[in-house]
Amino acid sequence: MNQLENSRSRNSSTGRSRARGTNKGSASGRSSASSRSSSTRNSHGTSSGRRSTSSGYSSRSGGSHSTRRSSGYHRKKGPNYKIIAIAGVVLIVFITGISLALKGKGSNTDIAGTETVIESESETEMQKEVQVDGISITGMSKSEAKAAILKEFPWSMMVEYDSDQYKVTDLMAEKVDALLDEIYKDGSDPQESYTLDTSGLDEKVKAEAAACGAKWDKKAKNGSIDKFDAASGKFVFAGEENGFAIDQDKLAADISQALKDKKFDAKITATGSDVAPEISAASAKEKYKTISSFTTNTTANQNRNTNVRLAAEAINGTVIKPGQEFSFNGTVGQRTEAKGYKGAAAYNNGEVVQEIGGGVCQVSTTLYNAVFKAGLKISSRRSHTFEPSYVTPGRDATVSWDQPDFKFINNSSTAIGLRASYADQKVTVSVYGIPILEDGITWDLDSKKVEDLGTPNPTYEEDQTLQPGAEVTKSKGSAGSRWETYKIVYKNGKEISRELDHKTTYKGHTPVVRRNSTGVVLNPSETTTQATTVPSAVDGMPDGYVPGETTSAGTTVVSPNETTAASHTTAAPEHSTAATTAPAAASPAPAPTSAAATTAAENGGPGATGDVVIPVKPE
Repeated sequence: MNQLENSRSRNSSTGRSRARGTNKGSASGRSSASSRSSSTRNSHGTSSGRRSTSSGYSSRSGGSHSTRRSSGYHRKKGPNYKIIAIAGVVLIVFITGISLALKGKGSNTDIAGTETVIESESETEMQKEVQVDGISITGMSKSEAKAAILKEFPWSMMVEYDSDQYKVTDLMAEKVDALLDEIYKDGSDPQESYTLDTSGLDEKVKAEAAACGAKWDKKAKNGSIDKFDAASGKFVFAGEENGFAIDQDKLAADISQALKDKKFDAKITATGSDVAPEISAASAKEKYKTISSFTTNTTANQNRNTNVRLAAEAINGTVIKPGQEFSFNGTVGQRTEAKGYKGAAAYNNGEVVQEIGGGVCQVSTTLYNAVFKAGLKISSRRSHTFEPSYVTPGRDATVSWDQPDFKFINNSSTAIGLRASYADQKVTVSVYGIPILEDGITWDLDSKKVEDLGTPNPTYEEDQTLQPGAEVTKSKGSAGSRWETYKIVYKNGKEISRELDHKTTYKGHTPVVRRNSTGVVLNPSETTTQATTVPSAVDGMPDGYVPGETTSAGTTVVSPNETTAASHTTAAPEHSTAATTAPAAASPAPAPTSAAATTAAENGGPGATGDVVIPVKPE
């Protein structure tokens, strides 16, 4: 009987084993239960129990096993990994969504940014029934309320004129924010109804109207000279032109009304009217005259005078519009042999050399004094390295190609014209225009030497044709000096003010002495001259200046600050690629003054009308 039961038990275990698979973890648990069951069996079941143990299910035998089979055996359930996996996926998706939301609000992912998001999400909602201009914001946060208000009152105000538009700055943004701050203030008990406040915007409205004026206004053009007719030697006048001005008062009133009506998307049409010029062409012809003139004497050197004449012809007839800056180099261009300029005396490293275009500085100097007397604004000027001989030191304006340059600005309301000419060893420059200075007011310059700097120590040249110990002066040199130049203002010929305009320091020429320090005397035929290369320097420019390089010292605006002239003069570099202009045709010059200098007393004061002649210093 026991054998029959054991046989059934084995068959039953084998079947269950095949049906349930070979999960080792479950088999191990069931094997422990089989061991406990086999201890109650008889000796016949022991052998069978061992065989059952190897299969993992022999413990299920006997009547008790039959009872379990009939009652539906249930295993102890372990963790549900499927649910855990699903929960993990949901969590990852949630975290990813939060990250994307933060990135969508901006690139700032720092702590402050996170706090802002949290704060925004936790904004207090309006629990009380509150309306803003009929818009209910109950149940809304502050940001939601702002969005609702702006949806009802969007800002898109435009001003239109002649198919053009101007977008008016949003003038209500701050007003909306201030109102919501008041409504949502912590601890406050908001009212039931509010309205947007459009008052107190007058200044901002005027600024918007002014912006429209700046965009569409057109300045009236006065009647004035427009060009120069070289054939007739006269300036040609151009007629006046009306301007246009937006009616800013009306425009400001229209914008204010749109604000009051809360029509923040209004399209407003600007209006305006023509503006007549201050000076008509007819009156301009009556007002134009020679407002200043200046003359300097040249030498008998023909080449130098040719250069002076060509430079004068180049600037003759130039018209400078209001606000325009005149450039001497830009107008005259580079001085070259192709244009007819000659080699003339100039300084190079302290020595007199032949330079193409030498002498044109006399034209720029004469021009400087003329435009200063006219009341025009000097924007760039430099003194020479050494004292000039054709004008009082301190009243000179050196030029070279391409630096230094002489420049001035037409600070008047009408165009001015330049007349320049050379004749009979005199160069004259006049300014033609409507007077800039008040009636009876004249300007002039007065220079005074304040210090002699002495003559520099000599340099020596070796000359073995001389006897030992003998010295021969090759050039005497000259002393340097310091000058102060004052701006003098006269009224009806009487001085009313005097102020320092600028200071200038001129270098002295270095004496050159020949000597024989070797003790050996040679015949002239036995000596050779060794060429030396000395770096050229530009007159009026600082030591070390290289032509063509940009330097802050390249231009000097006249001021009371002291300026020190540079070391030497050089010819214009031939390799320059700057644009050049052809010289203007010659024309009759204003009548020059007498050769003798006219005294201040004869002219009614040094600032009075009339040419100023500075006699040339002896060379």
